[in-house]
Amino acid sequence: MRKVDPEKLPRHIAVIMDGNGRWAEQRSLPRLAGHKAGVESVRETVQTCRELGIPALTLYAFSRENWSRPPWEVRALMGLLAQYLRSEIKELKKHGIALRAIGDLEKLPVKVQGLLARAMGDTGAGRDMVLNLALSYSGRGEILQAVRRLAREVQEGRLEPGAIDEPLFSRYLYTAGLPDPDLLIRTSGEFRLSDFLTYQLAYAEIYVTKTYWPDFRKKDLLSAIAEFQNRERRFGLTGEQLREKKAPPTR
Repeated sequence: MRKVDPEKLPRHIAVIMDGNGRWAEQRSLPRLAGHKAGVESVRETVQTCRELGIPALTLYAFSRENWSRPPWEVRALMGLLAQYLRSEIKELKKHGIALRAIGDLEKLPVKVQGLLARAMGDTGAGRDMVLNLALSYSGRGEILQAVRRLAREVQEGRLEPGAIDEPLFSRYLYTAGLPDPDLLIRTSGEFRLSDFLTYQLAYAEIYVTKTYWPDFRKKDLLSAIAEFQNRERRFGLTGEQLREKKAPPTR
């Protein structure tokens, strides 16, 4: 297990939880078995982030495109989501974890919407960590809704176009109030963003593992964080500029 420096932790980790279906296929199991097994990975990832003191964790749980999957699979996924919300509220509340959700939530089944609202209300006082579930989510869709809201305010005379800058635009995104992710983890070996946090991931470090999501455990998360800590984040500067910036002032 790789060592993690507690002084250099990412403020926000985003995870594309991929590979449930392939995990099941390799074991000659139905796809639903892979989704069920992935729930334990969610629990362990949330628990480990809480133990480390990571302020925010966003999990890509259900994309806008996932609605196109076979109806039986969509129903099963919504059922697993409802089950998770029922079973985890007490644990999240106990550990000071506030549950949030981002995406086109009105498309979720009414029953799931109710459970989600209750879970967010019951955990809303949590101050130690934010668990953000991306549900019925699209990064492009998020940007479009932000643009529409800004356009309405400009049209109504409440906002000048020249006042729109990056900090203001960020306040109109689903993730308003959260820092942009420093680290993106994608399981199952795929190298694409899949329309996830398209705006927010501009400067995130990307870590891809071939491990399927149901096999992703604490050691895998620590490896991802350790790799993140070994990278030099330059944000457009040269390595020399960055070292000069970090150097203590001379007297």
